[in-house]
Amino acid sequence: MRNAAERSLCSAYGYNPTVMNTHVRLVEDTPAGAVPVRGYLHIPGNPSGDALVLTHGAGSNCNAPLLVALAGAFCEAGLTVLRCDLPFRQLRPHGPPRGDAERDQQGLRCAIQLMRAQPTVRGHLVLGGHSYGGRQGSMLLASEPGLADALLLLSYPLHPPKSAKQLRTRHFPQLHTPALFVHGTRDNFGSIEEMKAALKLIPARTKLLPVESAGHELRTARHCGDLTNLIASAVASFLE
Repeated sequence: MRNAAERSLCSAYGYNPTVMNTHVRLVEDTPAGAVPVRGYLHIPGNPSGDALVLTHGAGSNCNAPLLVALAGAFCEAGLTVLRCDLPFRQLRPHGPPRGDAERDQQGLRCAIQLMRAQPTVRGHLVLGGHSYGGRQGSMLLASEPGLADALLLLSYPLHPPKSAKQLRTRHFPQLHTPALFVHGTRDNFGSIEEMKAALKLIPARTKLLPVESAGHELRTARHCGDLTNLIASAVASFLE
């Protein structure tokens, strides 16, 4: 069952949790010698076999409204979804990462392994993340292709605001996993034109989905009701 906060968030994004045949449970997994995995596992009533690991940005956690709503939308579509806290957030409830990138990538690797072991998962596995979380996911798959079948990168932080020359694309030429980028047209971490240029560095198949009038958080009054449907549909088409 969803708690009151999650029901409220789903309602705000246009989803009625009372009609969704899904189950959500807390996951706290600490494999011997590995980085812990903590988050919420969304189990669909009619699983398609596909799965999504979804994580957050540098200033947030797995209860971010966008992640909660997306998890509900994908689960309703039949995907088993894990929205998880990165290791840096498990250690500190507030504040940005502090040199934890490698450990955060290890945490995502463990999350993928946990999902592969779920009885409802037997098809495609998508690794998704917002901002910093998506960047760490892309870096992980650049070094370990095959861990996941596709990437969902929400508001990829192409460069710091007002520092367009500090591009975070060094690993792009090594990225051989298909990647769907969802990016607001007002995102100050990278313009749509800058994103288009950066995606040319990636040898794998890519797609850029612009969200009109959205900033780095992707959420706007204009799109709050249909953004999750837009992203879920785009992922389904991308995996075909």
